[in-house]
Amino acid sequence: MYIKIHRSYRNVVAVCDSNLIGKRFEEGKRQLDIRENFFKGEEVGMEGAVKLLRRQLQEDSTFNIIGKDSINACIEAGVIKKGEVDEIDGIPFAIVLI
Repeated sequence: MYIKIHRSYRNVVAVCDSNLIGKRFEEGKRQLDIRENFFKGEEVGMEGAVKLLRRQLQEDSTFNIIGKDSINACIEAGVIKKGEVDEIDGIPFAIVLI
């Protein structure tokens, strides 16, 4: 999966499954547009992702999460719970504004 940290007054952490980069999913009026320039950062495995996500959680970051593996990493890291996940066209996603 890819993790990209956009640094601002508050970090925005973009987490996305590698196989979803550049794709677009629609369901009714809702859509996921998974742009490379926003989501494609450092490619990491599950263990590395969980460690990085836990650090970012302590930094008062916000999170944009797309894809099954990315969702699972965020659940394991304590960023989200299963009940906070939505889907568009079968693709799980979550947005966390802490």
